[in-house]
Amino acid sequence: MAPLPPVVSAAELSGRDDVVLCDVRWYLDGRSGHDAYLEGHIAGAIWVDLDAHLSAHGAPGHGRHPLPTAQSFAASLGVLGIGPDDPVVAYDDLNGTAAGRMVWMLRVLGHDAALLDGGLGSWTGATETAPSTRAARECPVRAWPEGAFVGIDAAADAGASPEIVLIDARGGDRYRGETEPVDPRPGHIPGAVNVPMTENLGPEGRFADPATLRARYEAEGVETPVSADAVSARNNAVVYCGSGVSACMDALAMERAGLGRPRVYIGSWSQWSHTDRPSGTD
Repeated sequence: MAPLPPVVSAAELSGRDDVVLCDVRWYLDGRSGHDAYLEGHIAGAIWVDLDAHLSAHGAPGHGRHPLPTAQSFAASLGVLGIGPDDPVVAYDDLNGTAAGRMVWMLRVLGHDAALLDGGLGSWTGATETAPSTRAARECPVRAWPEGAFVGIDAAADAGASPEIVLIDARGGDRYRGETEPVDPRPGHIPGAVNVPMTENLGPEGRFADPATLRARYEAEGVETPVSADAVSARNNAVVYCGSGVSACMDALAMERAGLGRPRVYIGSWSQWSHTDRPSGTD
C-alpha cells in the first residue's frame, strides 16, 4: 500500500488491517494515560508509554522528555511488537499532543507512521477495555538522522539568525510569560515567534487543510526546502515547546502542508528554563 501521510482520518484507515494502532495517551496534570487506556481504547490498539518508550531519563537540565537513544527506542519498539515494516497509526485524546511525538520519531527514521486526525474522539469503530499486546519483534537500531533535531546551543543560534525561523509551539500565555505551570521560570527563547500548535486545529480537533497550514507558517517565514522531495526535506525552521512533545505536532503540520520538516529542539523550554540563559516575555 501507499506510504502513510503524516496525518490520516479514521475513514482513511478503512480496510488497513496491516496498521499497528498505538494509544499514546499522556496528561500533563499527572493523570494516568494507562488507566484511560484501560477504560476504553480502539479495538486492537496497544498501549505506548510516553515516558518509558518515547523518552529518556536524566537530570532536570536535560529537559522533561529527552529523546531516547536509538538503541533504546529500537528496543522499545521490539518489546511493543512493532517491526521495521509495520505501518503505525498513533492517537491520543488531546488532539495528538502526545501521539505526535511517536509519529515524528518514526517518520524521521523513515518508518511508515501517521497521526490519527481528531484522535480517539474521531473514532466511530469498535472499542474495547481489555488490553491488547503483540508478540515481541526484532527491530533494528536506526540512528537518529543528522539534522532531525537540535541542542540548546543551536536553538539559541536559531533565535539569533535571520535565516532560521525559531517557533515556540506553546500557547500564547506561556510564550509571553504570563503563566508557567510546570517549568522553573516563564518566558520564551529570545528571537522565537509564537505559532501555537493548537491553532493548527479546527473546532473538532482536526487539522486544518494543507493550504491553510502552509499560509500560516509561510507568514512567519518558513520556506519550502529546495529538494526533489520537499515534503520530507529539512526546511528553515526550528520548533520547540515545553518539553519537546507537542512541538512534534507543529512538525507534522508543516509536513502536511508540504513545507518539509523542521528541526525539533527536544530539550525545549523545560531545558532552557533550568539555565541562566536569557528569556523573552514580549
